[in-house]
Amino acid sequence: MTVAVNDIISRAQSTLQDNTAVRWLSAELVNFINDAQREIALLKPDASAANTTLQLNGGTKQTIPSDGNRLLRVVRNMDGTSASSPGGRAVRLVQREVLDSQSPTWHDANDAATSGSDAAHGTIVKHYIYDEQNPRNFYVYPGITGTEGSSASAYLEIIYSKNPAAVSAGGNISIPDIFANAILDYTLFRAYTKDAEFAGNATRANTHYNLFINSVTGKGRIDVVTSPNAVSNAAAAGAPLPSQMTG
Repeated sequence: MTVAVNDIISRAQSTLQDNTAVRWLSAELVNFINDAQREIALLKPDASAANTTLQLNGGTKQTIPSDGNRLLRVVRNMDGTSASSPGGRAVRLVQREVLDSQSPTWHDANDAATSGSDAAHGTIVKHYIYDEQNPRNFYVYPGITGTEGSSASAYLEIIYSKNPAAVSAGGNISIPDIFANAILDYTLFRAYTKDAEFAGNATRANTHYNLFINSVTGKGRIDVVTSPNAVSNAAAAGAPLPSQMTG
């Protein structure tokens, strides 16, 4: 993230014809920039994606770090939290209904231990379950040995959507530089909305908001067709690659 906050402020002031910050104070524009970053993370959670090693709790229910807004993926088991800790077994996403039907007592450490299945709680995770309606939490299978909700000696590498760090004048934006134009459009949308009663400003606000939305959601569509997974899956199925598609 190398785009300076002051650069976005300067470009906004130039468009607003307020280079001396009379109508829109610089501090106000900084607030709009921070609002823009949060909106982008809401619309495109991977814009603020972060990898971290998460210490698990005893039991099956786990929670992402407090600075996160949703889980994106669980990657693998880890042997510890240091940067040099070796990685372990990969973790796969499964549907809750599969586990519930095959091992109904998998949440209960006592029943799981005597059921004769691989649901006995331990320190190595094989699968995880995620519910979009509960984005900050997920469940692991088998559960982790220890008291429910208390820290245990088990770790996972996860990818989660992190709340963008607040920025200030003199610093840099805290999400990837590619979103700088979207941040500028959102800042202008908020600025013109403030003066929407003046002729033309409501239309200008609407124009910049549409540019903002199209920029963020358009990048999402591009990410889908240019993803290495899309290329790999298309090749495996014998379908034309994204670069070969026309129309």
